[in-house]
Amino acid sequence: MDFLQSFLVFLHILGAAIIVGIWFAKIKNPTVMPGQFHAALLQLVTGLLLVGLAEMDDYDVNHIKIAVKLTLALVIAVMAFIGQRKYKKGEPVSKVLANGVGILTVVNIAVATMW
Repeated sequence: MDFLQSFLVFLHILGAAIIVGIWFAKIKNPTVMPGQFHAALLQLVTGLLLVGLAEMDDYDVNHIKIAVKLTLALVIAVMAFIGQRKYKKGEPVSKVLANGVGILTVVNIAVATMW
């Protein structure tokens, strides 16, 4: 069980790194790449699995923190989905949308580490 939890944490952090890394790489000309949407989904799935594992182990889960993180993750995933659809169609992706994906991911990381 410890290996599974560690592997899920690894994938969860990797998802955040992909989103923020692509955002930093495209900071001069912000856009949303398909990889950011896939990474957002990876974060959602691994986050839910981590909470499920914690609940199974009778770990005291802070449900308010999880609700905030889940809300942020859903908003990030929706924004990334919209952005990557526009990118694939060759339509311009607004800077607000592209920067929103990156900034909200950084906020989600801050909530995870500082709360």
